[in-house]
Amino acid sequence: MSGTTVANGLIGLVFSATGPIAVILAVGVAGGLSPAQLASWVFGVFFLNGVLTVLASWLYRQPLAFFWTIPGTVVVGGSLGHLSWPEVLGAFVVTALLILVLGLTGWVRTVMAALPAPIVLAMVAAVFLRFGLDLITSLGADPVLAVPMVLVFLAVSAVPALGRRMPPVLAALLVGVLVAIVAGRFSPVASGTGWLATPLFQAPQWSAKAMLELVVPLAITVLVVQNGQGVAVLRQAGHAPPVNVATVACGLWSLPAALVGAVSTCLTGPTNALLTASGERHRHYTAAVVCGLLAAVTGLFAPALVRLLIAMPPAFIAVLGGLAMLRALQSAFVTAFRTRFTLGALVAFLVTLSNLQPLNISSAFWGLVAGVAVSVLLERPDFRCA
Repeated sequence: MSGTTVANGLIGLVFSATGPIAVILAVGVAGGLSPAQLASWVFGVFFLNGVLTVLASWLYRQPLAFFWTIPGTVVVGGSLGHLSWPEVLGAFVVTALLILVLGLTGWVRTVMAALPAPIVLAMVAAVFLRFGLDLITSLGADPVLAVPMVLVFLAVSAVPALGRRMPPVLAALLVGVLVAIVAGRFSPVASGTGWLATPLFQAPQWSAKAMLELVVPLAITVLVVQNGQGVAVLRQAGHAPPVNVATVACGLWSLPAALVGAVSTCLTGPTNALLTASGERHRHYTAAVVCGLLAAVTGLFAPALVRLLIAMPPAFIAVLGGLAMLRALQSAFVTAFRTRFTLGALVAFLVTLSNLQPLNISSAFWGLVAGVAVSVLLERPDFRCA
């Protein structure tokens, strides 16, 4: 390990334990879930997926961070108004079995191999773009906190010798915490929840309506949107992620996750981008191991950590995520619009950025569909050169 990989692992965990948790909380509260059910959901997505991340990254000696499908969580939120929670859990189980079958048969690898890398990375760039925009917005919305973090990041980045001892993003994190405390902006709120999470084992209920409404969209968000991002990001960083094995792992791990009320597991794109943002390539997997270990601990202490993170100003997370994603965003843009499939990549970027979600399926999926369709019609020579 090195200071850089440890810092990248910490940043990957901080990212996953902030905005994505907020999505779970928003969906669960709106859907009428109890605090105990929400705590069990957070336990499942962190503890179980943290263990999987450590095992997979250690065995394959490359960063393989597994967390949960955020677009899938949003899809579930739209269904909780008319489906019961046990019916949703039944859909989680069937989705896990479908993903497992696709991984075992190898069909998913064929589909992903047919997707041109520039179009996939254009979709990734659109997904990552909001991190850069949130960074800029925070400079105007909360300059007292955001400006010192950005200045320290730039200063440390400009001195390579200093950057090797103190990763720039970690320096920005420490300065942000210090400024928030000194300015009286760190305000934890008392809560009736305990420190340790208590997972609830919940029985699924089989409902044809829930299967038709949720299974296919959830599987698409895992295999095409999230895993597609993860594979593209890792390949861009010089790794060769095992697509079939990752798919099988997502299916297997989604089964126990469903029993504790957690949405499907996926090979995450943004977190893997953070883990590979800096440092030597052969050390990247150690960042994933650190991230996985911290995620498992987060699952055990989810109520306490969520309370602390919510106490930080919103700009803290926005700036931290934006700074950490700058290089990944740059690489995605360069690869997407450098040579071939440039028109299809542009269409994929625009459609993904639009956030349109026909059939409750993420715009990232429709971006891929539109981008490939345009390239098939108008950029056929690029396929022959691929």
